[in-house]
Amino acid sequence: MPDRATALRVLLRGCLRRCPNCGDPGPYRWWWKMRLRCRKCGIHFEREEGYWTGAMAINLIFTELVFAVIMIAAVIETWPDVPMLPLLLVGLAVNAVVAVTFYPIARTIWIAIDLLLHPLEADEVRETTELRRLRDQTTAHV
Repeated sequence: MPDRATALRVLLRGCLRRCPNCGDPGPYRWWWKMRLRCRKCGIHFEREEGYWTGAMAINLIFTELVFAVIMIAAVIETWPDVPMLPLLLVGLAVNAVVAVTFYPIARTIWIAIDLLLHPLEADEVRETTELRRLRDQTTAHV
């Protein structure tokens, strides 16, 4: 397990939608379209089948926490005459917007958590090193 400073750096990179392994700002082509590998370090983002289940769980937890905070604040603010229909509609909209918007961030957070709990294996390190070497050779000749 990495030390606390390293773990915080890796998690912060994930929260900022950066590659948790190297910090490159380009894991995404655009907001929702993730690259297969990091442009800089070559890490493969989807490390195994069913990999994004953890990201979906993080997204769900975050979305429901935001929803709960908004709903509790609205009920406290409007008590005792809570407007149920408007509150329900706002809640549905919040859930939809937060879930869709936060998912890319949840994916890089999940990669960061996975890297902390399951560091790159020797074959993954060799593969990323070889990819970086090939990239550097290709760009050196251009």
